[in-house]
Amino acid sequence: DDEYGDAGLEDPRVCVTTSRDPSSRLKQFAKEVKLLFPNSVRMNRGNNRVDELIGSCKESEFTDVVMVQETRGEPDGLVICHLPLGPTAFFSLSGAVLRHDLEGGASPMSEAYPHVIMNNFNTELGRRIGNVLKCLFPVPKADTRRIVTFSNDNDFISFRHHMYSKSGKDNVTLHEVGPRFEMRLYQLRLGTLEQKDAESEYVLRPYQNTASKRQLL
Repeated sequence: DDEYGDAGLEDPRVCVTTSRDPSSRLKQFAKEVKLLFPNSVRMNRGNNRVDELIGSCKESEFTDVVMVQETRGEPDGLVICHLPLGPTAFFSLSGAVLRHDLEGGASPMSEAYPHVIMNNFNTELGRRIGNVLKCLFPVPKADTRRIVTFSNDNDFISFRHHMYSKSGKDNVTLHEVGPRFEMRLYQLRLGTLEQKDAESEYVLRPYQNTASKRQLL
């Protein structure tokens, strides 16, 4: 059964949270991730266990939980858990650039529902991950000028966030809003985040002989 069968019928409601005891940089990153998703809420993690967190999000009828994680103050993990039944996708994160670190400064953050561009998610697993990411965003209006891009290159997913403006008939200028980061899927698990024994649909095995040749997404 497709856990995303009702996607698009109602706008998603996303809860953004962090791992325990977040650094100030991770808190700032979580704030910026929260601003990416329309209709999202940022929840302070506090001492909540994962099962308590998922339980309260189900009761509050969130459609997804997004958790950002860190090592020594640097955002390095992103978990997306679809509610109420799963799946849960685990990504490693690298090269995170927050809005105030962007060269030339960031453009103002729009509240409009963005167009979502999914580039190069061609395999069955790729389409599945594309669905996981795409369904965090509501259906946009046709004239929105906000663009969110997930571009897959060799199983590394680049995330970018732009506004565009038109000057004249054919001139379009892109303004980066941020944040930006690279993601890599390392596990896709059936079920929700607290179900540690749930079956894995995919696990990254980078040390197999053919790993460098395989295109998974």
